[in-house]
Amino acid sequence: MKRYFLEVAYNGTNYHGWQVQANANTVQAELNKALAILLKESVETLGSGRTDAGVHATQQFVHLDCKADLLKRSVVHSLNALLPADISVIDIYLVEPTAHARFDAFSRSYEYRISHQKNPFLPKMCYRYRGTPDIAQMNEAAQLLLRYTDFECFSKVKTDVNNFRCTITKAFWIYENDYLVFHISANRFLRGMVRAIVGTLLEVGEGKMNIEDFEKVIQGQDRQKAGRAVPPEGLFLTRVEYPFELKRNK
Repeated sequence: MKRYFLEVAYNGTNYHGWQVQANANTVQAELNKALAILLKESVETLGSGRTDAGVHATQQFVHLDCKADLLKRSVVHSLNALLPADISVIDIYLVEPTAHARFDAFSRSYEYRISHQKNPFLPKMCYRYRGTPDIAQMNEAAQLLLRYTDFECFSKVKTDVNNFRCTITKAFWIYENDYLVFHISANRFLRGMVRAIVGTLLEVGEGKMNIEDFEKVIQGQDRQKAGRAVPPEGLFLTRVEYPFELKRNK
């Protein structure tokens, strides 16, 4: 058996998240189905992490084990022909048998995209926000995230985790191509964490919460003290990093 990593991108609008679920259409289920048709056998994939319903990914990695040679360029084309138009396999990599898409990932990055104008071409790819938040205040508050490691205050209440510790290495806001974009990177993320952080930072930008209040939210470890969770359509998983090199096929 050989272990492969698949690099995948998807528009999450029509899916109930990444992970296979009973009686729900998910990205992983569509990928598993396409692989089963191509390989003529049942295949199980394991992703670098889960994205919630409506969340997108420009880079997601999964691993799978099979006997077939998946490094032929025709395999990528064949898989994409079997997959829905809103899911794409970017590339396939042969890795060591012990390589693990989830446990070996040491950094994950997300972007949250906000538009101040209605965009008829991308209605489910950004959050339409009518306010004019104070970006400087939000960036000052965002830097506090790098000082802490317990983010229970930004986690969904009902979640199966051993702890709420995450190491955030980057968190900032910037205007990019008419979008207000929040960038954040960490070794791991809790369920609903980024959307709760964004919603709370927007309250800082709106003047509903000051910098000291934001820090107290983190210290208090109480989800009810944090701000609202913003809608899923503005959230993108954009980068997953590993300690080993993944060489693209030519």
